[in-house]
Formats: sequence, C-alpha cells, structure tokens
Amino acid sequence: MNILHDYSLLAHNTFGIDARCQTFVEYASTSGATELARLLEGKDEPLLIIGGGSNLLLTKDYDGVVIHSVIKGMEVVSETDDEVLLRVGSGEVWDDVVAACVAKGWHGAENLSLIPGEVGASAVQNIGAYGAEAADLIDRVEAVRLSDGESVVFMNADCQYGYRQSRFKHEWKNQYLVTYVTYRLKKHFEPKLDYGNIRVELERRGIAEPTAQELRQVIIDIRQEKLPDPQVEGNAGSFFMNPIVDREKYESLLGQYPQMPHYHIDEAHEKIPAGWLIDQCGWKGKSLGRAGVHSKQALVLVNRGGATGADIVRLCETVRQDVKRKFDIQIEPEVNII
Repeated sequence: MNILHDYSLLAHNTFGIDARCQTFVEYASTSGATELARLLEGKDEPLLIIGGGSNLLLTKDYDGVVIHSVIKGMEVVSETDDEVLLRVGSGEVWDDVVAACVAKGWHGAENLSLIPGEVGASAVQNIGAYGAEAADLIDRVEAVRLSDGESVVFMNADCQYGYRQSRFKHEWKNQYLVTYVTYRLKKHFEPKLDYGNIRVELERRGIAEPTAQELRQVIIDIRQEKLPDPQVEGNAGSFFMNPIVDREKYESLLGQYPQMPHYHIDEAHEKIPAGWLIDQCGWKGKSLGRAGVHSKQALVLVNRGGATGADIVRLCETVRQDVKRKFDIQIEPEVNII
C-alpha cells in the first residue's frame, strides 16, 4: 500500500486539472485493500475512489482521501468450448484487456475498444459504446467492504446495471473497493455492427464480414477521428449521457426534425444522441472562456488550455440550459463532478 500526502492529481484526471488531495492511497492486492479498510475504520474523512480519471472533473482541491487500485493481472478461471471466464485486476487498463481478448479469440468486448479508464471503473460505471456495455460481459465483481475489511463477491444481477449506472454509483457509493472483475467472453464471434457508422466505415473499407480485429480497428479509428487526444486537449470523452425519452416526446421531435438520429430502446422509449441535441443548439466547436465543445463531437467538452474545473462546469450548465430551452429535454452529465 502506497500513501502520499498533499498529492497532485494532475496525472490522475484526463481533463488536465491540477487539483491536489490531502491524502492519496494506492492498493495493489486484496490484502492491501483489506489493510486500507482497517486503516480508515472509524475515520470520518471524505473518500474519493478513482480509476484512470477519464470520467472525472475536479473543481477544487480534495480535502480527503483519494483511493486508487493498482491491482494487475488477467487469469482464465474457467473455460468451455463456447466461452471463457476471465478474472482481471481492477487496476488493469481497460483497452489492454480488450486487446488481449481479441488477440486470444475471446469475443464480446470489441465495440468497447479504446474506451479510456480501468477495469474497476468498468464495473462501477457500466461503460458502453457502439451498442455494447460492460454489463453484457461482467459475470461477477470482487470487492472489499470498507466498513469491516471483508471480501465480498457480487454477481452481475446484484449490481443492478443500467445505462451508465450500477449500485456502486448509488447506494453502494464509497462502500467497496473493487479488486477483481470477471468477464464472460464468447469463443464464437458475433459482431455488433448496427450502431453509429460502423457499417458505413466497414463498407468504405470493402469489408463485408469483419474479423474481430478488423471490427476493433474500425472502432478505434472512428473514436480517434471523433474524440480529442487528452494529451492535446484535456477531456473526459463523452461528457453527457444520451437522454432516453418516451414515445410521445420522440414522435413530437421527429415531426419537427425528420433527420434526427435515434436508437430504439423499447416500445415506449427511444434514445436520442445528446451530441446531436447540443449540435442543434449551435455549440459544436464553440468555446466559453477556456472551456469548449469539441469541433468533431459535440458530446465532448474540452480544456482549451488552462481551464479550471469551474470553467468546464460553467460551460456544462450553459449547454444544458440551451438544450432544455430548445428541446425541453434535460441532459445529464456522465462525468463525475467533484
């Protein structure tokens, strides 16, 4: 276990905000997480559990304890002719796991390629992209309970996964340290191609039936084309969740905007891309002070250089107000604002 005081979080958030924390702790094993839980027992300090910081906006210094997993390792714990159960340390980089799975012929994670962040966060946030979610793959989550240091195992259903949601984000917030996540992967490749412009890009490349590696590469290329490099412009990827509206609202909007993109959820609900709503409000490529909306993807807010967390929040709230005013839809941040 590594404990540091008055520590800069600049390297732990992709927005490039140089906030500091009172105490920074990293745990490298289940026993380390247990030791940390016992160390914190009885203390009344605020806690912030982070992954790679790719879904985090810091608005000020953190007067408390920031906790980060550096548990590594990937291990096959069960295998049949059809599937593999892969147990992964919560500190592993998510895209490294996707790359390893594709290389091994273990399928299901291809559409989640190049999503920034770490394995522990995939189980908390239920990361998703291009018609796939981590919840589609998660079999179980291992964690240490902070109240008593006990190791616990949650099956997928226990976590109550939803769109960018889980119990870890709500009633279980700051109650557990994730140590390992086990994913259920298929040996038979069943590509998901009907989301975004995946098929268009495959057709452009003359690929009718992509391999898993070809699909992964297309996803990577699309993301790199649309999303800014955090090393160049600080950002947290998609800043807002795509709103899900009822059928009546959807049909009303479709009557006004026949070309409006949308994704079917069920007979009563449709998902409308928040990026499209923001673009329709004229924000794509625009700035408010040192914070801006990315020129290629309006869903992404960026640090143009020297922006504070407060600058990003001001832009976020202004964009939300404009979307509400124009469409009467409330878009919600996906990013964790601290």
